[in-house]
Amino acid sequence: MHGIRKYILLLIIGSAAFAALFAYLGYRAFHEANEITAQSTFLVPSGQGLIRTARLLNEAELISDPDIFKVGVMLKGAERSLKAGEFLIPPNSSMNDIMNVLVKGEVIQHKITIVEGWTSWQIADYLNGIENLTDEILELPIEGSILPESYLYTHGTSRFDLLMRMQEQQLEVLDKLWDKRADNLPFDTVEEAIILASIVERETGIPEERPHIAGAFVNRLRNSIRLQSDPTIIYGIDRKGFLDRGLRRSEINDKDNPYNTYQIDKFPPTAIAHPGRAAIEAVLNPIETDDIYFVADGTGGHVFAKTLNEHLRNVAKWRKIENERR
Repeated sequence: MHGIRKYILLLIIGSAAFAALFAYLGYRAFHEANEITAQSTFLVPSGQGLIRTARLLNEAELISDPDIFKVGVMLKGAERSLKAGEFLIPPNSSMNDIMNVLVKGEVIQHKITIVEGWTSWQIADYLNGIENLTDEILELPIEGSILPESYLYTHGTSRFDLLMRMQEQQLEVLDKLWDKRADNLPFDTVEEAIILASIVERETGIPEERPHIAGAFVNRLRNSIRLQSDPTIIYGIDRKGFLDRGLRRSEINDKDNPYNTYQIDKFPPTAIAHPGRAAIEAVLNPIETDDIYFVADGTGGHVFAKTLNEHLRNVAKWRKIENERR
């Protein structure tokens, strides 16, 4: 009987020593740097638990043993503190380092840029092509309702949520700019201002020209002269907002195109693109000018004119430049 007790005592002592050794080795493994020498990204889907997270970390070779990771996280009381999202894992991170990254929850911020003057079709096509967004855009947002600029988002963000943020940004900008608009503008509503700003945006890619072109358009409206803008005709032909050819004479004379500002008075029925803040500011506070007309000058900009005769001479110069380039 005494021998059995001695055996059991030795077994207990041996087991305790083994547990202590295992704990030591596990602790060391949990705090030991991995061999990944480059920064890594790791995605924790929403609702994913510790067991699957440990397995995926092991499959990504970011940790050496999923069981040690699970035990280490549980011993630190962090199993319910791991956040969902996409994370940057620094090079040579230990399991403890990775746990801290997932607990801290600083997810990767991605950036997209909506270009001034893009149409709704272009924006939807761009967003639908970004793989880490969710919810495909099947119905185009209202033309002119989005503020083009850069936006941050996280992996798995809904495209609809992004569109709503872009529309809210435009409303905030309009709230600030509308009350500061010039007096006696030839339009009365925010909607008309956005329509005109979208036309200004599509007419020039040179920022410095926007207030001048806006001033010329405002003068046309004040003098009951039609806007006569080619981009409006193009939008009426194709809602994508661009053609791979020049306009035909028949298209300029087409009275059935509701966006043909050569044939309709004042504004087309909707905006023809999404104007940026600068274009909106230009329309709400155009420069004071006597110019009414403008045409391309061959350098990417425009030449302006106060009278129709002067404009026709400028058009003739532009036609000559076009012919020489063919």
